[in-house]
Amino acid sequence: MGESEVARLRQQLEMECIAMQQGLTGYAVTARHEIIQKRYEAVGHCHKQLEQHVGKEEAALITAETYVKVIG
Repeated sequence: MGESEVARLRQQLEMECIAMQQGLTGYAVTARHEIIQKRYEAVGHCHKQLEQHVGKEEAALITAETYVKVIG
């Protein structure tokens, strides 16, 4: 379960970051703040799950790299 779960969490993290980026630049005029806040919470949840599999430092690195890759 270890590697496949980490791969799934990486993919989920990337999808959440993409959704967050679309919320920042997309056409959503209403509730933009709420949408972005929910995505940040989802990213935090993925990060916590990653910590259980790869440790705090590696989870932080994965999260930061994914965020920078997608958001810029």
